[in-house]
Amino acid sequence: MTTFSVALAARWPSPTRALLVEADPSGGDVGTRFSLESAPGLVSLAVAARRSDDPALLWQHAQVLPGGLPVVAAPPDADRARAALSALADPTTGAGVLRTAASASDSVVIVDCGRIDAGSPAMPIVRSADAMVLLTRAHADDLAHLARRLNAIGRWTAHPAMLLVGDGYSTTDVARELGVLPLGRVPHDPHGAAVLCGRPSTLRWGRSGPAHSALGQIAHKVAKVLIAEQAPAPAVPRQAPADNQPVPVLHAVPGVPANPISVNGLRLAPPPPPNMENISRGGQA
Repeated sequence: MTTFSVALAARWPSPTRALLVEADPSGGDVGTRFSLESAPGLVSLAVAARRSDDPALLWQHAQVLPGGLPVVAAPPDADRARAALSALADPTTGAGVLRTAASASDSVVIVDCGRIDAGSPAMPIVRSADAMVLLTRAHADDLAHLARRLNAIGRWTAHPAMLLVGDGYSTTDVARELGVLPLGRVPHDPHGAAVLCGRPSTLRWGRSGPAHSALGQIAHKVAKVLIAEQAPAPAVPRQAPADNQPVPVLHAVPGVPANPISVNGLRLAPPPPPNMENISRGGQA
């Protein structure tokens, strides 16, 4: 999750400025991986947000990774991370700081919320986001757990999307079983992951490192799909699918309720979020 968040922010298309906020209640990893100072970071931001709503506040509490990416790192200690998140996600104090920075036309804020659930202190941040990308492995146990949460997850944000991680069931099988068309699959890329985690690698950070890694390339594609999803929809009547025959129901994944894929390619919650057909253009990497 964190590694892909770094990749997504690092490969966000220019000229938009991307900033990564580590909002994992279980504690952060970026600071340790890149030997960052303990401050500034998420804790100092949460304190400052109580006294100021300056749009530049988020950037003032960021540190810069070797490739030039600004990041607001969470402390590795879970108790401190949860306390900072609880203060930052409070709508009367810190939540406006993230929303203000994300609303600027020349910037985007990528927030890594870790393993999210309804009780997470990061949930207010998720609910106010323009889009949410859920990462999941494509094995039977992962999909069985996910299938029972899809209705709730689909109501967290207006624009939910899903990415598969690593090997497992195919994108087609997952789509037909869950009724959700994934954006694609995050590949196994140890060299690309190493440079994005601050470890020695044959690649070097900079425009050449993430850009030439498989991980960086899929992150760039996901970013472009998310940007397209936020663009105003053209005033064109929705076309009916060429083949009106019902999609066959598969039973390939044990524990996942049988469910055909919807005609829009995504059915996370009733009724389906609008314009999600744009997400399907991401395809597989």
